[in-house]
Amino acid sequence: MFIFDAHLDLAMNALEWNRDLTKSVYQIRESEKGMVDKPDRGNNTVSLDAMRKGNIGICVATQIAGVKNKINPHGWSSMEQAWAQTQGQLIWYKEMEKNGEMYQIYDLNTLDNQIENWQKETKKKPIGYILSLEGADSIVNIDYLEKSYMLGLRAIGPAHYGPGVYAHGTDSNGSIGQKGKELVKKIEELNLILDVTHLSDTSFWETIEIYNGNLWASHNNCRKFVNHNRQFSDDQIKEIIRRDGVIGVPLDAWMMVPNWIRGKSTPETMGVTLNQMIENIDHICQLSGNSNHVGIGTDLDGAFGIEQTPTDIDTIADLQKIPLMLKKIGFSESDVEKVMNKNFINFLKRVWK
Repeated sequence: MFIFDAHLDLAMNALEWNRDLTKSVYQIRESEKGMVDKPDRGNNTVSLDAMRKGNIGICVATQIAGVKNKINPHGWSSMEQAWAQTQGQLIWYKEMEKNGEMYQIYDLNTLDNQIENWQKETKKKPIGYILSLEGADSIVNIDYLEKSYMLGLRAIGPAHYGPGVYAHGTDSNGSIGQKGKELVKKIEELNLILDVTHLSDTSFWETIEIYNGNLWASHNNCRKFVNHNRQFSDDQIKEIIRRDGVIGVPLDAWMMVPNWIRGKSTPETMGVTLNQMIENIDHICQLSGNSNHVGIGTDLDGAFGIEQTPTDIDTIADLQKIPLMLKKIGFSESDVEKVMNKNFINFLKRVWK
């Protein structure tokens, strides 16, 4: 089945992890043997080749560069440095386009082109990508958001980890403040998609109160199963549904089972499989009363690898296991198609009409 993945940090992997994503997953793993600079070395799951094999023809691909804070000490020392990093990431995407590896989607025409071209039999299909900014720390001032829009940015999350420049993110809590309010209003004015993923509870509700535009959560699980601020409460999920948004369900193990201890727990010892993803998908459907507001947002290789993914995932191509699992719990073919691609595609068609 055709798959739309609403969250992949492709450029981060290419530039910061120095991975050649035009190679196979196994070639990348082989090239990282013996490397110990990052916990996920040799454990990657994503490459453009693996995406093609898994029929993942469209993704939301990120630019990501935060400013240092007490939760994220590995961020950049200034907003200008963060901006420069995101622009380097953009150049990588453009190089992939030039080489026929990827194709940027930024309006209805390019969306329809990608869907149509993907169905054609070709030796190497370009992966369609919608550009998203994860965390807004690199937006030096509001003019930079307009620049980003002109460069093809179509979605943005105001915060990532900790207290950001514009909002509070995961493992922090607080107001969006005046700068955050100005950013949110500009997001609405530009018809950018607001990604509410990572917003702290207070920042989430303050943002919802003043924002009247389109929103989604590209990669968020349910607090019902893992009681942590990184997940959304039922009330937050219901609000996204009420706003006609879509929630992408991710595959980071610590967000899938309670009591995960970083560096100690393993997917095997904690029993992490795609079943937990199915539970999250089903719970969102139960809250909405239909299958119209949930999709796939894996976050695979988002600074973790198979040491922190479900045991039944070796590469991203294994997402093809999900349709049968959904059918086994009673999802119709139409419902499965909505989860795997249609909900996010229909969302974009509505936003960009």
